[in-house]
Amino acid sequence: MMEFFFWISLFVICYTYVGYGIVLYCLVISKRAVGRKARRDWEPIHLLPSCTVVVAAYNEATIIEHKLVNTLALRYPEGKLRYIVVTDGSTDETPELVRKYTEVVLLHTPERRGKIAAIHRVMNEVETDIVVFTDANTLLNSDALMELCKHYADPQVGAVAGEKRVYSGSEADASAAGEGFYWKYESTLKRWDSELYSVVGSAGELFSIRRDLYEAVPSDTVLDDFMISMRIAEKGYRVVYEPGAYATEMASENVKEELKRKIRIAAGGIQSISRLRRVLNPFLNPVLTFQYISHRVLRWTITPILLVALFIINANLYFRDSGYIYTLFFYGQVLFYALAIIGYLLERRALKLKVAFIPYYFCVMNYAVLAGIVRYFRGGQSAVWERSNRKQ
Repeated sequence: MMEFFFWISLFVICYTYVGYGIVLYCLVISKRAVGRKARRDWEPIHLLPSCTVVVAAYNEATIIEHKLVNTLALRYPEGKLRYIVVTDGSTDETPELVRKYTEVVLLHTPERRGKIAAIHRVMNEVETDIVVFTDANTLLNSDALMELCKHYADPQVGAVAGEKRVYSGSEADASAAGEGFYWKYESTLKRWDSELYSVVGSAGELFSIRRDLYEAVPSDTVLDDFMISMRIAEKGYRVVYEPGAYATEMASENVKEELKRKIRIAAGGIQSISRLRRVLNPFLNPVLTFQYISHRVLRWTITPILLVALFIINANLYFRDSGYIYTLFFYGQVLFYALAIIGYLLERRALKLKVAFIPYYFCVMNYAVLAGIVRYFRGGQSAVWERSNRKQ
């Protein structure tokens, strides 16, 4: 029985982090082989839909002007673009700095009720066909809006997600190296998800939706960007991934800051799973259900628990001398977690060894899921967004 649980746990873990990517790639290759008429890369510029760029900012005085200069320089057909910045609850100079830019509509109230409440208020002001959401601490490439909005020529596309890029140079520490590697892998999976059928959720750094498909999510929603896009997927529309539109941000200031962010995301992930029950029904949309469970649900629920269980079971089998294969797996796990500990010690001493940073970041990420699950069921996760400190 113990050996059975060992192999089941190993299978689920491997499928979650590696196997799904392999299966997904094979399905995409098969779909390509069947053949489908390629859509044009660009729709004529004059046919692009009207668009509003929405930036939700909370105490972003240090970067908001840089963000606005970047946003106002984005290419899009003249007369089809509006800009709205919402700064509810900001106590620094963010609102005053935004007011300097007359092209931008500022929505500000001193009361802070959370990002999703601010978004609901913004959506009452939007009159354009498309809404593009982007975080205040990210910078977009010049063609980002056109790359996003070209997909709306397809009436089955309800939302388009851009790519998140995390800057990590040669000086990268554990947070930068680990986060950067993670998002490169995520971007690959999202590209294949989109090609097979649909991305399962969007990141708030850069995503867009059809205005008339927007559905207000509950005010206590933690992952508002994820829920907004998944509600659109629930309606039968595709969420497309467009790597040609990308938002670049600095990595978290340190692993402690990244851990804080990941725990919040994990708690929000459990909340989202409890509210997106229709997506879990394979009779409604089997492909979307397959993608959602494989890419999101397993990571946010059982797989981090199985990582702990696998090590305990493997150790038990090793000390019982149950066979060479269990000895090999046990030493492999010990080596992996030893590298993670080395990564932790080096990060505390501001030393660099990238081979240890990735195992360390992997462990931090899965610890965050376990902590997020506990926080959610204890009712300790607030929907009010707390900004994470980023590298300068």
